[in-house]
Amino acid sequence: MDVPCARVGGGQMGVNGQPQRLVFRADASSNIGTGHVMRCLTLADALRASGADSLFLCRPMEGDLIGAIRARGHRVRALPECAPHVAADWTGEDQVGDAECCSSALAHEPKADWFVVDHYGLDYIWESMMRPLCRRLMVIDDLADRAHDCDLLLDPGLGRCEADYADLLPPTATRLLGPQHALLRPEFAAHRTESLARRVTPDLKRILVTLGGSDSENVTCKVLDALDSAPLPAGVEITVVMGPSAPWLDAVRLRASAMRAPTLVLSGVSNMARLMTDSDLAIGAAGSTAWERCCLGLPSIQMVLADNQREIANTLQASGAAPNLASAEEITPFLTHRLTSGSLTRWLRDVSNASVGIVAGDGVDYVRAWMEGQDA
Repeated sequence: MDVPCARVGGGQMGVNGQPQRLVFRADASSNIGTGHVMRCLTLADALRASGADSLFLCRPMEGDLIGAIRARGHRVRALPECAPHVAADWTGEDQVGDAECCSSALAHEPKADWFVVDHYGLDYIWESMMRPLCRRLMVIDDLADRAHDCDLLLDPGLGRCEADYADLLPPTATRLLGPQHALLRPEFAAHRTESLARRVTPDLKRILVTLGGSDSENVTCKVLDALDSAPLPAGVEITVVMGPSAPWLDAVRLRASAMRAPTLVLSGVSNMARLMTDSDLAIGAAGSTAWERCCLGLPSIQMVLADNQREIANTLQASGAAPNLASAEEITPFLTHRLTSGSLTRWLRDVSNASVGIVAGDGVDYVRAWMEGQDA
């Protein structure tokens, strides 16, 4: 079932004076997380402000965001069961099956101005099959580990350079590389000034724990165990944010009720920028939310919860923007050392200063303007 897209008139047009038509291919689940769909949603929202119409192609899975996409006013078509299960090591045959399902889903749709794909299981095999269905094809990626057939590639990785994709893209493809192009929702840029003002005189009063929308391994409970064992200052409050379909949500709520420090568990929030602005320290996964924390200068402790987060974690640690801990158990000695040595305030300030220059938060505006400019 499709849900009509709310439109704002007067924006950039596609061919023949019609609103731009976009198709997005991205999935979310309890296993693969929500980041792919969330950054596509951010881009779709920005383009809608210029009159564009977006259609998402997603596979229904436990923890998917199909309902959230529809709630944001975008159309969604669920791919049929013939689509392969999400995996990092899809074969070409799997991609062909997925492409055929996408083609069937778009059989009665006009040709898209842009086809946007954000999926680790798809590469040039799938993309080449989508070419007849669109005028231009965009890939969102942060691995640089496979070839693509695209007109535009967006990779927000810190330290990413042209050479990383030298043999992976057509020579005519445009590359938008680096965290300045990260697709953050507008509220992060809007809260940036207020958040940075809070970091001038850091004080540990509020800790934010956010380990992705699903946290399938229940790392959140381990983090709460670690915080409960650390000598936190009196009056510290802890906020935990999880996805509404997180499998360990009830267990986390139970653990939170037994914490020495007041601990609030929130689910399915829509005000993450506000929560980050009001926090003094975040403990989070080294995924796409790392760019949100950097935009707001929020001092962070990060952990790698999936292999695709390792490169982000390593580059942020090397830049001084966030230490990378191997496990939740390391949080207790890490904080204990800084609290007992009196170095916590200086550390909070140093980490904030190192992170704030990485992402300004206006990447989605730049990407939207670039995409619209191709039809000017």
